Amino acid sequence: MEPKVIPIYHASFILDWDGKIIYVDPAWDKKLYQNQPKPNLVLITDVHFDHLDNNVLESLSQKGEFDLIVPKAVCDQLLEKLKLKAKILNNNEETNWQDFKIKALPMYNLTPERLEFHPKGRGNGYLIEKDNFRVYIAGDTEDIPEMRNLENINLAFVPMNLPYTMSVEQAVSAVLKFQPKKVYPYHYRGETGFSDVNKFKELVEKENKNIEVILAKWY
Repeated sequence: MEPKVIPIYHASFILDWDGKIIYVDPAWDKKLYQNQPKPNLVLITDVHFDHLDNNVLESLSQKGEFDLIVPKAVCDQLLEKLKLKAKILNNNEETNWQDFKIKALPMYNLTPERLEFHPKGRGNGYLIEKDNFRVYIAGDTEDIPEMRNLENINLAFVPMNLPYTMSVEQAVSAVLKFQPKKVYPYHYRGETGFSDVNKFKELVEKENKNIEVILAKWY
């Protein structure tokens, strides 16, 4: 069954998937989550403030218990009581959670002047699978080989904001290579404003009409 996607803000969103509520990078302001269902699982990709927010995590814990999957660098920065519930998953490691298979994938910069933003091995993208439905969450990354070589992706979340992740053109190139059935551009506010997600949609769908680009309200 395909998950329902609830965009929250920038890189933060919720997957409502077969009765399980999965939060991805809940950050920014706890008020954004007041009217949302309580999480069963929280995934965090990286250490930056737009992905890891201890205040939001603490407020979510008041809704009830949830599981937490993070890379080691994130675990090191969690509040002590959150560390106790965290499962560390580093690049290329897998785990089973409920009926889901979750794999941590690399996310990093390739361009020399951007390498400091996201060094390889620190953060995670995630591949989540249930009943042969596969969701790819890229995290903060450029069009790395590990993304380009993905196969059989039903739903993808791909960032595009310079100078931190990739350009619209890089994102188009990667998506046309791994050919997800559906893709959400997200995390697209950069140093000088918003990336042109309409251009992204136009370029992708012009080259491959079998890929559906979904433009959602992230800001």
